[in-house]
Amino acid sequence: MATTYQLPKWGLTMEEGTIAEQRVLPGAVVKEGEVIGSVETDKIEIDFNSPASGVLAAWLVNEGDTIPVGTDVVVIADDEADYQSYLQGLQV
Repeated sequence: MATTYQLPKWGLTMEEGTIAEQRVLPGAVVKEGEVIGSVETDKIEIDFNSPASGVLAAWLVNEGDTIPVGTDVVVIADDEADYQSYLQGLQV
């Protein structure tokens, strides 16, 4: 099942972050903990690691977007079949 993951709160005062870079494109196999992008906050730039192993199904935000903590950022599918199912669901 494809799962959506949110922008985490990395510091006590963090309220938002800017998607600085998307390093992995949809369709790529990722491992939990692998760097898939980076986020700039008011204090630092930090790597955004894949929260799960599977197939990166979609980025839900664009590079340069500034979003609040808790915003859905990425969808990770369990495997290739789950990824294809996710894509078919988008076409309905």
